[in-house]
Amino acid sequence: MTWRDQQLPADHPQVKSGAIGVLLVNLGTPDAAEPGAVKRYLAEFLSDRRVVEIPPIAWQPILRGIILNTRPKKSAHAYRQVWTDAGSPLAVITRQQAEAMQARLGDEAHVDWAMRYGSPSIPDRLQALKNSGCERILLAPLYPQYSGATTATVVDKAADCLRTMRWQPALRTLPPYHDDPAYIDALASDLAKQLDALDFEPEVLLLSFHGMPERTLHLGDPYHCHCQKTSRLLQEKLHRPGLNFRTTFQSRFGRAKWLEPATDTVLAEEAKAGTKRLAIAAPGFSADCLETLEELAIQGREQFTEAGGEQFAALSCLNASDPGLAMLETLLRRELSGWISA
Repeated sequence: MTWRDQQLPADHPQVKSGAIGVLLVNLGTPDAAEPGAVKRYLAEFLSDRRVVEIPPIAWQPILRGIILNTRPKKSAHAYRQVWTDAGSPLAVITRQQAEAMQARLGDEAHVDWAMRYGSPSIPDRLQALKNSGCERILLAPLYPQYSGATTATVVDKAADCLRTMRWQPALRTLPPYHDDPAYIDALASDLAKQLDALDFEPEVLLLSFHGMPERTLHLGDPYHCHCQKTSRLLQEKLHRPGLNFRTTFQSRFGRAKWLEPATDTVLAEEAKAGTKRLAIAAPGFSADCLETLEELAIQGREQFTEAGGEQFAALSCLNASDPGLAMLETLLRRELSGWISA
């Protein structure tokens, strides 16, 4: 490991070394909002053994024979509703977060970004950081709540890349931060500002997290517990006695029993019970994406109003907001301790 500036002989080949790298990683996105690109993305995503734990001999015929021949068209339509001129919202926001962190860290570290599924890939960006002289790299999965299907699979992919390298960089991993005061404070500050800016006062605030099969909880995955703790701490920090909070789980897939209560079920349930004004936030997502912009903001509104609700608001994720970026810098600097100055 190189800690000092090189003093190479004049005839020595140039070697880049001694630099620090940071790789921000989010879930992934297709390259375009069209069926072919979505099919490639889903094939990679749904073939991950940590995402779908059914034995491949049983799962792959279903995936290849049914799902990849039916779901891409429907998903492409959903992506088209949220796609921007700059591309996928998730990719655009993750890039903005990386650029902001580069500006905040300056010459202390090289900051890059990647997607677990799709592009830019983790192996490509890790190799690029190594090629630029980074011998110490902080791998930063942007998942506040730990799950084997999110944080762990990012680490798996990074390890697969390291396995191919003759000269490996040293690697650290950003741990889950579901109950970190910096995260809770950032969420509370950002959501309070958004709630105060609404033209109505919500009776209910749903805190919607991405769902997981219930069996993952019984097998020891801490995700459900992390989500519940985030919700409890956020409710305490927001301190809005007149607002009813509910924690829900979205994006069910397949026939297995998933974590409950389900977001779509609760939206209809609240409206039918007489709730007229409702807001929804997704604190487990570090950046707005298909699941927040289409599933919650579009489908969620329809589900609530069709069941009798009147006023609905989908609140933004932290994205590249000032509270979100300040929190991310705090987390990164903490994990880079000893590599860069405090």
